Amino acid sequence: MAYAGGVWILPLVAAWWWLSTAATVRGSNSTTIYDELRAQGLPEGLLPKGIAKYSLNGTSGEFEVWMPEPCNAKFENEVHYDSNIKGILGFGRIGKLSGMSAQELFLWFPVKGIRVDVPTSGLIHFDVGVADKQLSLSLFEDPPDCSPEVRLSSFNVLTPFFDLGFFPPLGI
Repeated sequence: MAYAGGVWILPLVAAWWWLSTAATVRGSNSTTIYDELRAQGLPEGLLPKGIAKYSLNGTSGEFEVWMPEPCNAKFENEVHYDSNIKGILGFGRIGKLSGMSAQELFLWFPVKGIRVDVPTSGLIHFDVGVADKQLSLSLFEDPPDCSPEVRLSSFNVLTPFFDLGFFPPLGI
């Protein structure tokens, strides 16, 4: 009798695993990451064209997108997208964002979060750590074209000053 019960457990576990995997890994079906953004009250232009695939955990909101290569897009300022972008998607916001940077003057700042006002004020807010950058929501209506990464003349604010020779090595 115990053996017969075990026979039913294996197919149930296999079916549960298949369904849970199919529900979170996306990219080849008809739903796109842009559809997911719209469903959460966000504009689809937050992410560039060329998303190869994505995954989304419908319970926690954790998502990840993959692109063939890093690239830059132009809004009011330059925005850099890594080939892998992660975050937590919620209604009107993306939190714990990684893989996206915004240029201000000649400095690059990591974008840590994005939110829109509900009800809408027509603005979108980017948390770049040191400030809250506000831009017009209309800039993000459509996914932007993204050109291959070019960062030759810009200083990344996260680069250690010591490695660039601005300060003498410690212990002299």
